[in-house]
Amino acid sequence: MKKILILNGPNLNLLGTREPAQYGSTTLAEVESFCKIHGERMGYEVECLQSNWEGALIDKLHDYGHMFKAGKVLGVVFNPGALTHTSIALHDAIKGLEPMPVIECHISNVHARESFRHHSWVSPAAAGIVVGFGVDGYLIAMDGLVRKCVNPVATQKP
Repeated sequence: MKKILILNGPNLNLLGTREPAQYGSTTLAEVESFCKIHGERMGYEVECLQSNWEGALIDKLHDYGHMFKAGKVLGVVFNPGALTHTSIALHDAIKGLEPMPVIECHISNVHARESFRHHSWVSPAAAGIVVGFGVDGYLIAMDGLVRKCVNPVATQKP
């Protein structure tokens, strides 16, 4: 069974308690649980990792890049948190993993927030982007990842 990685960056361990008006009351453990269930229903094993350390995120992406080349991985759903707006290193790590798809995912609509959140260093390297759907965005991103990989013609314009 191929794997999907749900990767979360800084401060996402505080989901459910940090700014619930912005991010909701669902905890990271709950997000991980429903992602695993959704993945199993689609026929994929889901691994989850959250880190407040940029290097740990990059190391995990590199690990998945090797597993992708071995045919063991479908791709990654990645919420880089605030590193979205600051990390060229994450951009470079994702670019270095091509053709493994990485879907960028954000709980809030970053474009409707502070102006410093409007730019993403991750987006140009991502295979797709999901923003503003709350924690359901993780499921939408997983669905998009599967569609992009399993039936790429379905995601192209006619």
